[in-house]
Amino acid sequence: MKPTDRALSIFEAFEAARRPLALSELAEASGMPVSTSHGVVRVMIERGYLYVTGRRKELYPTRRLVDMALQIAAHDPFLDRLEPQLLALREATQETVIVGKRQGDQIVYLAVHEGPQTIRYSAPAGAQKPLHSTSIGKAMLGELDDASLQTWLAGAPLEAITGHTLTAADALLRDIAESKQRGYFLTRAESVSDVFAVAMPVHLHREVLGIAVAGPRYRMENALEHIAAHLHAAIARIEEDARKT
Repeated sequence: MKPTDRALSIFEAFEAARRPLALSELAEASGMPVSTSHGVVRVMIERGYLYVTGRRKELYPTRRLVDMALQIAAHDPFLDRLEPQLLALREATQETVIVGKRQGDQIVYLAVHEGPQTIRYSAPAGAQKPLHSTSIGKAMLGELDDASLQTWLAGAPLEAITGHTLTAADALLRDIAESKQRGYFLTRAESVSDVFAVAMPVHLHREVLGIAVAGPRYRMENALEHIAAHLHAAIARIEEDARKT
């Protein structure tokens, strides 16, 4: 395990446990030997990321990571200009709104604003999803020229994420062509069972991101055109604002 993986696994262990942990518990949860985790924990205490709680000498993160994350997020080169429109889109659709960016054969979620309804699509920022099974991923593939898309399809492992995932290159190619003609990209339970998503690309100067609206099939299926219209309007406003800056 690399040093950066060790530190991240410590925080992920606390995220999963949601309580203070003894060193032995932390070592087990993070998959490290006690001797290794002891060294990592010692450095993190010295740097102010962990503190020792009470008599049992359990460990827990301080708020330093939270404060650092807030400072970083406040200066995000993309999300600060998108945030008002993303929140307005969530309000208009009452569904979860996601911003993603392509990284290789994956989409990484940069921001997730969960819908206000009890039953909703949920995912963490930083989640990575395959291009071919997500609406944002399809939107990113739709940005490629024909030759580049064919080259990607020839080497891409189109794995089945659910029983509805498009795993044949010709089927995915047709889906992308139909989506471009329709004006928006869809996934119908292809990434998560019973979840539909609508996505479109958004161009910010020289960068291309994807914005999606996702929710349960029973609400989304008969509202796709309505949601796509709101998404199109939000992206138009975002791109217009970008041109002014």
